[in-house]
Amino acid sequence: MSPKLFMPFFAIVCVSLFVFSYIEKPIAMHTAADDHRALLALLEARSIEGTVLDEREKTTTCEVNGSYPDHACTPGAIFENADRETICVKGYTKTVRNVSVKTKKQVYAAYGITYPPPTGSYEMDHLIPLALGGNNDVANLFPEAKEPSPGFPEKDLVEMYLYEQMCDGMIDLAAAQKQIAEDWLAVYHMLSQNEASRLRKQYRSWAQ
Repeated sequence: MSPKLFMPFFAIVCVSLFVFSYIEKPIAMHTAADDHRALLALLEARSIEGTVLDEREKTTTCEVNGSYPDHACTPGAIFENADRETICVKGYTKTVRNVSVKTKKQVYAAYGITYPPPTGSYEMDHLIPLALGGNNDVANLFPEAKEPSPGFPEKDLVEMYLYEQMCDGMIDLAAAQKQIAEDWLAVYHMLSQNEASRLRKQYRSWAQ
């Protein structure tokens, strides 16, 4: 390419790169903000419903449904007297956590999984976490697998996010309870990468 042709071509490339970088950054920031607003809107809609949970219908032959428990076995259950003022006090979950080995064996057996499972493969999960007012009843417990993803590490991120939003007064406790009991993946898929990364770093010692 001759020098006369090269200089205009070089200038066009430089301008194009500058415009692209200028536009790309606001778009990324806008998308993250939109995701957050959409999440809050989703949870606001849940607050209208209130926390009305189904009764447990099955005690055996429970089957995991992808990333969700068997709804008939694990519909979720809460402490009726748990409110924001109580839950958001540091150390609250330690005062109410009470799942015996006997109960764990019962839940694993209901789902047809040998107890104890290989280390790190499952956790005894509170469908509605203690940090959102969930209780220790078998109706709120299920063996949640790590793999395939999204599994319990990803659900932990949702629990942390909802806990923060609830304690900050951004969403109702009832909305958080209803959402995580029925469709926690909807929240997970709407979390931005930056938000998920922040939560992982901040809550490395999150109680399992």
